[in-house]
Amino acid sequence: MFGRITIAAGLAFAWPAVLVSSSLPSAAPARVQAATAPDSRLPMLSATIVARYPHDRTAFTEGLLWHDGALYESTGQERQSDVRRISLADGKILARARIDPAQFGEGLALWKDQLVSLTWHDGIAHRWDVRTLKPKGQNRYTGEGWGLTSDARGFIQSDGSESLIMRDPLTLAERSRVAVTIDGRPLRDINELEYVHGAVLANVWHTGFLVRIDPATGKVTAIIDLRPLVAEIAATDPEAVLNGIAWDAKADRLFVTGKYWPTLFEIKIATPR
Repeated sequence: MFGRITIAAGLAFAWPAVLVSSSLPSAAPARVQAATAPDSRLPMLSATIVARYPHDRTAFTEGLLWHDGALYESTGQERQSDVRRISLADGKILARARIDPAQFGEGLALWKDQLVSLTWHDGIAHRWDVRTLKPKGQNRYTGEGWGLTSDARGFIQSDGSESLIMRDPLTLAERSRVAVTIDGRPLRDINELEYVHGAVLANVWHTGFLVRIDPATGKVTAIIDLRPLVAEIAATDPEAVLNGIAWDAKADRLFVTGKYWPTLFEIKIATPR
């Protein structure tokens, strides 16, 4: 059974929190079930839609980020994977770099003047010039590639397990890893990542939730309920799931979308009433 969640004051994402309670329907995914225990004080945050923008409904979104006035996106599926620069206003592709047709593109992150995109099973990370999207080399890594983001020290990667992996920004060598836990229990299927205000926001694959993770401890510090966005899209393809988070740090704007979604949402995180 799913109990009630007490949302503690002071634990909201980037906006003030209040002491409130909420409950999850029985259809909530088991991967967030730990946070619904009666004694949990993990915040459940809702989102207000600020704006809607067009998004390529053929894009199997794997990575998303904002840089210098434009969105950058990596897409998946063999023979279809690419890295692209996108106009926010109309969703048009302004530039594109194709990934080897035998590879399945995954997460995307920025380091200085280069984009780095992962591949799912190949253990190859591609480097691209952020201005031209011309290839700038490759790095090898072990394990599956899922999500990728960066902080001031280097890259933070997910691989489908309960781990966040810290990698060297130049070589992609593993420096350390931390186990992601939700109320003390491992949380797997961490997918697309975005580093926001010192925390990692992550999609939980095949759910309508984001989680906010403390990258130092791996503890989930909040759950963000985006199921209303999923319901608005009303996708019939089971793989057309919520996936893709981008943060415009200068304007403090947060964007989310999903695989094959025709809409990109600008949202503001808030506590439920």
